[in-house]
Amino acid sequence: MNDSSWGAPTGAGYWGPPVQGPSQGASPAGPAYDQHAVEETRPMPIVPEMPDVPAGGRDQDDDRGAARPSGPLFRDESPSGSRDEPSRGTHDEQPRESTEHEPPRGTQHETQHQTHRQTQHQTPYVTPHEAQHESRQEPMPSAAQPDPAPPKKSAGRDLGAAIGVGVGLGAVIVASLFIVKAVFIGVVAVAVVVGLWELTSRLEERKGIKAPLVPLAVGGAAMVVAGYVRGTEGAWVAMALTALAVLVWRMTEPPEGYLRDVTAGVFAAFYVPFLATFVALMLAADDGPQRVLTFLLLTVVSDTGAYAIGWRFGKHKLAPRISPGKTREGLVGAVTFAMAAGALCMQFLIEDGVWWQGLLLGLAVAASATLGDLGESMIKRDLGIKDMGTLLPGHGGIMDRLDSLLPTAPVVWLLLVIFVGAG
Repeated sequence: MNDSSWGAPTGAGYWGPPVQGPSQGASPAGPAYDQHAVEETRPMPIVPEMPDVPAGGRDQDDDRGAARPSGPLFRDESPSGSRDEPSRGTHDEQPRESTEHEPPRGTQHETQHQTHRQTQHQTPYVTPHEAQHESRQEPMPSAAQPDPAPPKKSAGRDLGAAIGVGVGLGAVIVASLFIVKAVFIGVVAVAVVVGLWELTSRLEERKGIKAPLVPLAVGGAAMVVAGYVRGTEGAWVAMALTALAVLVWRMTEPPEGYLRDVTAGVFAAFYVPFLATFVALMLAADDGPQRVLTFLLLTVVSDTGAYAIGWRFGKHKLAPRISPGKTREGLVGAVTFAMAAGALCMQFLIEDGVWWQGLLLGLAVAASATLGDLGESMIKRDLGIKDMGTLLPGHGGIMDRLDSLLPTAPVVWLLLVIFVGAG
């Protein structure tokens, strides 16, 4: 090994103390040499503790910065790119100037010992393995935080607006029902026309089905009036004429989709105006206002009981694929509330009525109202919508309020005819 392996000469860039003894030709220290060779090795100076910097050394150190323990311990481990590594095993290469202070080489044990003493006064060296290990350490757990309060159940709608609209509609219905029957028939006809408009509009928007609205609206209003004036025969005749008008009206357009459109039109005629005609049939009786009021009260009470009990105690889904919000507990509430209200209505509102008939009537109303609500939910789910309209704040559209009333009307009409007659 050549002389340059001992370090730079004392005159050029060397910060340490003067070298005692020969600096040239001495054999490198190592296990194979005696104690005298070991004593000739010079100790490694600690660069940060040197107060004076020789002239010329400042420029040489600017490129490397302050000495730090992360550097190589031996000359053979010098970083790449700082200088060319001398050829090992050759003695005839020329000595070169050192750009940074290099410690003399001694035995491996002594060098490590000097490095250990140096790191006691400097920043400890962190190996990549230790840095990776420290990065894996999990942070100290913070102080235990209190559990968040469980979220409150939400009604899903604006209850204030819903109650206000419901009270307003109820006042209009009751006033027209007991003052002039013809006004109530007009209210029913308007509700039917608006419901048909909502249904046909949603069918066209979501499915591209063009059910003819004009014959449906005219025939639907005629159905309600015919049922009140001519009874069941008039209602059936109006239904047949409305279906025929739908078939003819659709012929004015191209034949593509004809069967689909007329089928939807006939369904709409049966679903909205024909079922609403049974309300007009109940009103035609001598105690018609009391019968209609019983029908409305039982349906509203059934929906209210299902909502109240289901919202408070509902845990088991009734029909999750159709209406995820409905529960079996809500159904029990609907039946209980409707039977209690039916017993009271039959006992005090219906002439010749008996309380136990009201129990059966309430049970039937709860079942039909629930099925009607599920049927409407099935239609809306197929159309991919939540509400049929936005006409009634807090409720949706007219059809969203008629969903349980329409299928319940023929059930109440039929049971009242069986219990107390047609009147």
